[in-house]
Amino acid sequence: MRDIAAHLRAWQAAGRPFAVASVVAASGSAPREPGAALAVDADSEAVGSISGGCVEGAVYELCRQAMASGTPVLEHFGYSDEDAFAVGLACGGSLDVFVHPVAPGAVPGLSAALPLVSSGTPVALARVVDGPPAELGAALAVTSGAEFGALPFDAAGQVRAMLAAGRTGLLRVGPAVLFVESYVPPPRMLVFGAVDFAAALVRLGSFLGYRVTVCDARPVFATPRRFPDADEVVVDWPHRYLDAQAAGLDPRTVLCVLTHDAKFDLPLLERALRLPVAYVGAMGSRRTHRDRVAKLRQAGLTEAELARLHSPIGLDLGARTPEETAVSIAAEIVARTRGGTHLPLTTTTGPIHRAPAG
Repeated sequence: MRDIAAHLRAWQAAGRPFAVASVVAASGSAPREPGAALAVDADSEAVGSISGGCVEGAVYELCRQAMASGTPVLEHFGYSDEDAFAVGLACGGSLDVFVHPVAPGAVPGLSAALPLVSSGTPVALARVVDGPPAELGAALAVTSGAEFGALPFDAAGQVRAMLAAGRTGLLRVGPAVLFVESYVPPPRMLVFGAVDFAAALVRLGSFLGYRVTVCDARPVFATPRRFPDADEVVVDWPHRYLDAQAAGLDPRTVLCVLTHDAKFDLPLLERALRLPVAYVGAMGSRRTHRDRVAKLRQAGLTEAELARLHSPIGLDLGARTPEETAVSIAAEIVARTRGGTHLPLTTTTGPIHRAPAG
């Protein structure tokens, strides 16, 4: 719902009722993940998307019906090849969609969550999507220290635990099922080395939704003018900056070491490979990689820690230019964080979309 929160706030401020349809569960090759949302207001204006087109029309009509009846509904969409014009997912996956009619001010939990989501404040929104009919649509918004709205049972502690883990998904509490959407700050990408390859990678990192920091010890290269797409440009020794940031990094963080200079790389990687981050990649030739690993081994890193290093960085795409190299690195990051095989889809079987890698 993050991408349509501003629209929903505007509709609320104008006193316009609306219905919001949210993907609460997905399986197989479903095109969107839980949390994807489409909303329709009383003037039939639609924003957002839940399926990339497969079932948008049917969900649009469900939203209109829910506004007319005032009754929430949980609908399942699967695959059927019996009728080419039947509503379903051509990809073969399935979606459970909760359609929630909202009158202005009638759902305090949702109303409180929307400005927090828009501002980037960590918040979890829990709504009853299945269970006793009288409880459907009840909503609770939870931050680290406050609660807004109410549920007909005590679930704040469990919802807050999902927020702390950054998890979105279903939660069963007694006879009811909650859909909990956790909104946390975007994941971080730390790019070490203010080089031309970094400039291209920063643009792709920002496009992928990362909060991107460029760090280099050389002030002549590490300037905002050279990296206008970076959220932050830091002049510092890479290992010292990483030490200062370590406590605030989480398992979604990715580190890209592009300095290709041992005096910067070795102390940085010695620390980075011991942190619980999603990805650590380093640029360099195969010979550089062998020399680097030998020195890191001498510094005391274990084989398990060394195995976490993606070097030479990126996938084998035949890349040469900074832009092509950035695509290579970004592709490897997506594959690593999403559990991809790194292989062409034409050579694989099974679901195209999969749960994030653990």
